[in-house]
Amino acid sequence: MTIQTLTPEVALVTGAAQGIGRAIALRLAKDGFDVAINDLLAAEDALNGVRKEITALGRRAFVFIGDVSVEKDVQNMVSSVVENLGQLNVMVANAGVCRSTPILETEVSQWDFLLSVNVVGLFLCYKYAAMQMIKQGKGGRILGASSVAGRRGEMYMGTYSATKFAVRGLAQVAGE
Repeated sequence: MTIQTLTPEVALVTGAAQGIGRAIALRLAKDGFDVAINDLLAAEDALNGVRKEITALGRRAFVFIGDVSVEKDVQNMVSSVVENLGQLNVMVANAGVCRSTPILETEVSQWDFLLSVNVVGLFLCYKYAAMQMIKQGKGGRILGASSVAGRRGEMYMGTYSATKFAVRGLAQVAGE
């Protein structure tokens, strides 16, 4: 008889210092996952609080500070998760930002910022998580956070809605 040790699956949640990201990370820990959590340096204290909540649930936790809109940060995040927790089975690309501004008052810099975090960040998370999962040869699950604004644009939410429509489109083709 061979005794097999079950290695817990590992999930990575971006934008996990608060709100929906925090809730997802804690739910995954309650469901038996070891959880890597990511957010920006400005949220480090909150992120460390989430880490403590995860470990209090008996799961391993790993914190990675980085910006999902920076390709090198996402590459390093995925490789650091694997180095510290052994594998990557679930990616939850949750990090996102919202600004409410009428289109006529929206600056290009604001447009670029929302696109870089909400669309480029999600794309990079999908890309590098998928590459790691393919390398592991066990498949995996990749999820991206959208919004009701990704189904129906709202006044003063033109830029945000555009990014969330893009999230839906990317998710539809990423699974192909």
